[in-house]
Amino acid sequence: MPTTAGQRPMRADARRNYERLLTEAKGAFLEYGADASLEEIARRAGVGIGTLYRHFPTRLALQEAVYREEMQQLADRAYELAATAPADEVLTAWMLTIAEYSRNKRGLAQTLKAVIDLHSNTFVQCHDQIETAAGTVLARAQQAGTAHPELRPCDLLRLAHALSVASERAPEDTELLLSFMLDGLRPRS
Repeated sequence: MPTTAGQRPMRADARRNYERLLTEAKGAFLEYGADASLEEIARRAGVGIGTLYRHFPTRLALQEAVYREEMQQLADRAYELAATAPADEVLTAWMLTIAEYSRNKRGLAQTLKAVIDLHSNTFVQCHDQIETAAGTVLARAQQAGTAHPELRPCDLLRLAHALSVASERAPEDTELLLSFMLDGLRPRS
């Protein structure tokens, strides 16, 4: 939970409670949907309902925090890959990351998108964050000549979504489908 100007940093125990609540909320929203019991989330996190409400005054605040954290993790992975993966492998690794996330967290993402206003600051910021991260990966691949120069970050995200949908019932085919997709994304000489 970031602090804003004038706020004190979170105490270590409060930070642990916050993180446990987020972890348990992810699991509960994935398992039970957007209407998962807040009392059950608090119980699983080992805190009282008052602690949950101190950190997240509304159900929507908790849902938005979970969504922000999920998108931050995806963005962090993109930057990590762009900085460390070989240039000719960065796009493959990123697309596999997105496909795996979508396959494993499809219910969570759909649940959260259904309750978060698509015009809200949270959604817009997360969308921009992921698109910027995808742009970093894409730029690295384009510099290496492994991605078409006209491919845009939004195209990459749409293709990653398509890959996750196409491989949802046969996850073992993800890498094969991705190889076909990436062959089509390479520049033609």
